Amino acid sequence: MCFDVHCERLSKRVAAVRRRVSYLAVTLLLGLAPLSASAAGTVLPGTPVPVGFVGVNVDGPMLTPADNVNLASQGDLMVASGVQSVRVAFNWAAAQPYRSWADVPPGQASAFRNGVGNVPTSFATTDQLVRLAVHRGLTVLPTVLYAPTWDATTRPARWVAALNKAGPYANFLTTLIRRYGPHGLFWSSNPSVRRNPIRMWQIWNEENDANYWPQPFAGSYVALLRAASGAIRSADPGAKVVLGALTQLVWTSLGQIYAIPGARRLFDVVAVNAFTATPSRLIWFLHLVRRSMAAAGDPNKPMLDTEVSWPSALDQSSQSYSWNTTERGQARDVGQTLPILAAQRKELRLLGFYYYTWMGAEYPRAPSFNFGGLLRYDISGQIVAKPALAVFKQFALELERCREKGRLATQCLN
Repeated sequence: MCFDVHCERLSKRVAAVRRRVSYLAVTLLLGLAPLSASAAGTVLPGTPVPVGFVGVNVDGPMLTPADNVNLASQGDLMVASGVQSVRVAFNWAAAQPYRSWADVPPGQASAFRNGVGNVPTSFATTDQLVRLAVHRGLTVLPTVLYAPTWDATTRPARWVAALNKAGPYANFLTTLIRRYGPHGLFWSSNPSVRRNPIRMWQIWNEENDANYWPQPFAGSYVALLRAASGAIRSADPGAKVVLGALTQLVWTSLGQIYAIPGARRLFDVVAVNAFTATPSRLIWFLHLVRRSMAAAGDPNKPMLDTEVSWPSALDQSSQSYSWNTTERGQARDVGQTLPILAAQRKELRLLGFYYYTWMGAEYPRAPSFNFGGLLRYDISGQIVAKPALAVFKQFALELERCREKGRLATQCLN
């Protein structure tokens, strides 16, 4: 996946399809029976999925200044399409580009406020995103990543700078909670904004991938997790710590985390970015993760699938992955995925999922995930709803037992 419009750097990623073991072999190893067609494709009538179960990632053109991307209109379309939660990067490097006030260039001081540790902090982007979401009743899952240069260890092969020390990152989390948590200054300084404090914080992303974190990752990542967890629970004892989304051989990476004494107590929710060739294999993948958690003695912890994607990248992308499909195939896979996830959510203890992504920047030979969007931002700057959006809306509203949404994501006009 990619949180930035410059997704061409993803070509450095080693394809999961070339590295993963056979699904059949792992299934047999863990004793997981394949799902029947009826179990995999049926949602029983009755209680709708929990509020916030249906989500999307917001990145790319949505976060890059563009005259014809109207965030308010896109937020309204999300609500109408059944989206109830958004996952978005809270970019540490952009929010705290300077270590101290002495480093802030003349004339820029007014753009910053004082954060924990007296670090100049800009809330311009995060305020806009939070305001956009809460005004529409959308919950926000922030993924906090991207180290600023003053606390970064960069290597030529890595396109996301790894942090040097965990303390400044933990301080940034405290700063964010003091602004957007239950007693945050954002709410007191914006009394007209609907209060919906952020209570879940995701610590980095794909840390078991060399493009996001030095490998082997477990020891240094758990050190970050320990600092981050302490900061979050001190600032907001009721908040939930979400593990950075693991990808590829998730069960192996989880085992490496669990092997570190005390690590399981540092996070409340496991998160995965599960990319597979078909929706049925996606469910197998999630069951394998659940089985690995049980084998590690952590069977009841909830899980999020923070990136589900079916890129319409077949014959369009510079990357050839097993999950690439056509726009028609993308709509088909989306239509199969939503009911499968809803049908299996209790057994999987799945809190929700986030489709990747709401809007993708598509251009000739772009990386695969640029074609993952439910909407297409094309090379001419036009925004086009792809067939998958209508299918997503149909099934999301069905899962929420809602014929039509009101102004808020939690409001049905039935």
